[in-house]
Amino acid sequence: MKKLNFNRILSVMVVFIALIVGAPFALAQSTDYTVTSSDGVVIAVQEAGNPNGIPVVFIHGLLGSRLDWAGQVGSAQLARYRLITYDLRGHGLSGKPTQAIAYTDGYRWADDLAAVINGSHAHKPILVGWSLGGITISNYLAKYGDSNISSAMYVDGVIELTADLLVPHPDVYANLVSPDLLTHLNAIRDFLTLCFYTQPPQSTFQLLYASAAMASWDMQQYIFSVSVYAVQGLGHAHVPVLLLFGAKDALVQPNPTIARAKAINPAVKSKIYANSGHAPFIEETARFNGDLAAFINATAAH
Repeated sequence: MKKLNFNRILSVMVVFIALIVGAPFALAQSTDYTVTSSDGVVIAVQEAGNPNGIPVVFIHGLLGSRLDWAGQVGSAQLARYRLITYDLRGHGLSGKPTQAIAYTDGYRWADDLAAVINGSHAHKPILVGWSLGGITISNYLAKYGDSNISSAMYVDGVIELTADLLVPHPDVYANLVSPDLLTHLNAIRDFLTLCFYTQPPQSTFQLLYASAAMASWDMQQYIFSVSVYAVQGLGHAHVPVLLLFGAKDALVQPNPTIARAKAINPAVKSKIYANSGHAPFIEETARFNGDLAAFINATAAH
């Protein structure tokens, strides 16, 4: 399926901005294609690594894109696996519907993930979901069960959108949907800054910022009303589930979130990186990749 010309233009813009700021952001060679979700939204999918390896599906967070996982898809340590990334609806090169229901209906995010798994013909992949990607995994489990996956890793993943599990940043979230462009873009910068305890190199930050600026304003307006089915999904998961958190997370409360997940499903395991924030896979890339490889090897279907 052909991508929209508008999306092509945005893609060029991101690369152009990265070049302007001199970003030495190594992107692995990838195969790119699209799948179509249940409501007709086109989802952009990318693959890297070994096409015959154990499949791993990476699900980025709010205001992210496949570029978030550059440290994984470009890793020699993970090159033996089939590394599948995709842009969530309203993000990156995927479709950006304008209707509220396209974002508030949590099962549509689950349908996107199902379309990626089915369209890629990935056999029992390991799911790795960051932040909002945790909601996507839970909603997928609630609608589709766990028979088609091997395991799931929640990386600073949102379990429920409740005040006791999230760190309040009302001004940042309000400004993300401001009609004033400068206010909106400053809020994106503030949000990204909150993602890190140890800030990444400026070149990396600038590329992530450019990618975040591509996200749909409609999505940002409606996303915090998305339905979350953690009890129905995570609560009925029989495959291995690992929650990996940065102790310094400034967006999601690590310990209360882990406690809530274990209350929903006592079999859930957890690991905390003492010196990471909301994005340990970027802040401590080598350590994360090692832990991810160990999790893949321990839980993959054979």
